[in-house]
Amino acid sequence: MARLLIIHHTPSPHLQAMFEAVMSGATTPEIEGVEVVRRAALAVTAVDVLEADGYLLGTPANLGYMSGALKHAFDLIYYPCLDSTRGRPYGLYVHGNQGTEGAVRSVESVTKGLGWEKAAAPVEVMGEPSKADLESCWELGATVAANLMS
Repeated sequence: MARLLIIHHTPSPHLQAMFEAVMSGATTPEIEGVEVVRRAALAVTAVDVLEADGYLLGTPANLGYMSGALKHAFDLIYYPCLDSTRGRPYGLYVHGNQGTEGAVRSVESVTKGLGWEKAAAPVEVMGEPSKADLESCWELGATVAANLMS
């Protein structure tokens, strides 16, 4: 069975709503043969990442960058996972109040270094997520999970 790992930093109600929509999409009944595992960014380990076949990343945009928690996760897993996870698919969702470009750019820089492949365009939300934003999060979760179906 394929494993999808969701690594998230969810410090706000807006990000919680986005996380729940991503989870709902990833675990929709149409997706078969994919186990979805979720880990808070401050709790994820290199073993979690090595055991996964794909990734969903969630972060707030903090001062034009990914959250410190997600950066810490990348710092922890980068070298132990560098050679073993190349080519694996990932998706990204970001919430911000004053811009998300820097956070997206910083995550894409690290995932490029890891050799991960973008499975879908990032979902970027400013302010309170709309119904369409949450549908985009659902689609992101479903797309990345469907990518892992065998």
